[in-house]
Amino acid sequence: MLKRSLDEKLFLQLKEKMSQGLLPQWVITDPDIYQLEMENIFERTWQFLGHETELKHNGDYVTRWLGRDPVLLVRNNNGEIKAFLNSCSHRGTQLCTADRGNKKAFTCPYHGWTYNNDGDLIGVVADNRVFGGEMDKSDWGLRPIPKVDSYQGMIFGCLDENAESLDDYLGDMKWYLDMLLGRSDGGMEVIGLPQRWVAKANWKSTTENFAADPYHVQTTHRSTVELGISPSDPFYAGYGHQVVCDNGHGINVITSKTGKARVKYQSMPEEMWPMFEKNLTPEQNDIMSKVTVFVGGVYPNLSFVSPIHGTEGHLHNYLNFRLWRPVGPEKVEVWCWFFIDKLAPEEYKKAAYKGYLGSFGPSGTLEQDDTETWARIVEVSGGSMMRNKELSYNNVSNYLMGHNRVEPDSSFPGPGTAYPTTYLDALAKSMHEKWLEYISRDLLVGEER
Repeated sequence: MLKRSLDEKLFLQLKEKMSQGLLPQWVITDPDIYQLEMENIFERTWQFLGHETELKHNGDYVTRWLGRDPVLLVRNNNGEIKAFLNSCSHRGTQLCTADRGNKKAFTCPYHGWTYNNDGDLIGVVADNRVFGGEMDKSDWGLRPIPKVDSYQGMIFGCLDENAESLDDYLGDMKWYLDMLLGRSDGGMEVIGLPQRWVAKANWKSTTENFAADPYHVQTTHRSTVELGISPSDPFYAGYGHQVVCDNGHGINVITSKTGKARVKYQSMPEEMWPMFEKNLTPEQNDIMSKVTVFVGGVYPNLSFVSPIHGTEGHLHNYLNFRLWRPVGPEKVEVWCWFFIDKLAPEEYKKAAYKGYLGSFGPSGTLEQDDTETWARIVEVSGGSMMRNKELSYNNVSNYLMGHNRVEPDSSFPGPGTAYPTTYLDALAKSMHEKWLEYISRDLLVGEER
């Protein structure tokens, strides 16, 4: 038998339709699917928690989430980064409610239990008089997140102690993350606080939109074309390569009709170019010198975009990370970080940040375009035709762009499977295949699939 209302017939139908390049629309906001996603994806995969530059000093902390689990991320007095469940071990109260700060110790607001930056319980109100000397404080420290690791300054956590290593999970995607985060001496840093807001959307739609769908740019962001910010060529976001990596990760390397960008190295200051040439392989350097926009993601819910945006007639590059935290089948909390090279000139950093704020975040022009579209998907998902699991109304979404037509480009110098256009559903389909693999894990109870 199968858990909940998802019977074997539905599961096999889902698998069959996806193999045809179709996705039944009922799965987008289905409550049972959402519970499986929480249990089998967000409780088992590696997810982004933050960047090392957000915790510069001993005692610095930020509060984050792994799906439904609150996380306290802190740099201890030895300079090590630790991650704990943000919950007092006495009665389970959320220990720290501030977004960030610097503390030597954390005191629970409920009964006053206090923990140090290593998660050790160091203070109990009334102590031996109420608990007796037999209570061992070492048994009641904060509960550590089972697995924590970092790559290129990116801190990831995982709730599954049996999960594969972060290195194996990222796989070939590391080669592209090196280009984004390791191109300059000193690497990247986070500037400002991550913007955060709640959108009416499903996390699968938001993740796919950013990581795998340059095709929407020409229509959704039409206003940028009309204002002369973006080219009028309807294929302008389709030039380049879409690269599919393992585990649902991938990247779009967008160039131009000529195969080169109109400005080298995404308009980064010319004095920084020797650093790029030194820190990148010849293959990475060749890609980066020609790219206009990098956009992609690390599955399940981290997306990134490295664009060229202009302010007052000047072009600037930066890196934008965004995390899509599900808070329900029809609601997502968006986290949005601004990254830039530590060694970039200060005036360049300020101008790039200004361009970022004008484009992304709840007040950004591009963000408002996307948010409206995501909400429209959710708004129609509650109807009978959309939710019909028998597909009586042919309620399937089309993922046939390039299906059995566009072949991989073997000449592309990077790892993964690269296709010679970004107007393609290859990466989106790869993400959905990984999604199906995860949600179907343990779906059949007492039977072999």
